[in-house]
Amino acid sequence: MGLRINQLAPDFTAETTQGEIRFHDWIGDGWAVLFSHPKNFTPVCTTELGTMAGYADQFAKRNVKIIGISVDPVSDHEKWKADIQKATGHRVDYPLIGDKDLKVAKLYDMLPEDAGDSSAGRTPADNQTVRSVYVIGPDKKIKLILTYPMTTGRNFDEILRAIDSMQLTARHQVATPANWKQGEDVIITAAVSNEDAVKRFGAFDTILPYLRKTKQPSA
Repeated sequence: MGLRINQLAPDFTAETTQGEIRFHDWIGDGWAVLFSHPKNFTPVCTTELGTMAGYADQFAKRNVKIIGISVDPVSDHEKWKADIQKATGHRVDYPLIGDKDLKVAKLYDMLPEDAGDSSAGRTPADNQTVRSVYVIGPDKKIKLILTYPMTTGRNFDEILRAIDSMQLTARHQVATPANWKQGEDVIITAAVSNEDAVKRFGAFDTILPYLRKTKQPSA
């Protein structure tokens, strides 16, 4: 059975470039993004890790911790970090998990159980399914899963946009429409009556009986 949205994110203990962590304890009371990579020293992943480092402040101001994982040992991660900074101009200061035994990749359903128990000798193609992003909420439940092919670099603006939506909708009984951006109108959920909608949001527009829009709540 694969992982699903609103399922408790599997907990684990692992070595990282910042020492050993227990994942749920590391997340703490905020949000987290776990993003995975099939192999160190691969071109697309190098650009992604550097881009994520450049976005670190954007995630921090949303109370989101970021952590990477690659199916390689921590010692290789340290060497890769130098390449990442050279290629992108950004230093990786967030932790990178070493998964040389493939335990976390299997735990998060990115590799099958029969994939073996060592990263040694495995190629990026062998690990190509280790290309997922997991956004995890303060309740330690999975809020979003995105999986990319190896040849397509991830869009971190979209990940931030999705986090903005999820954090907004966690605070208010609203949803966000297609292509929504911060500050644009939102959708009032069906759980809110018209009377309650006026009390909560003031004026709103009824597009369809089941589609009501209002200004984005400010807090």
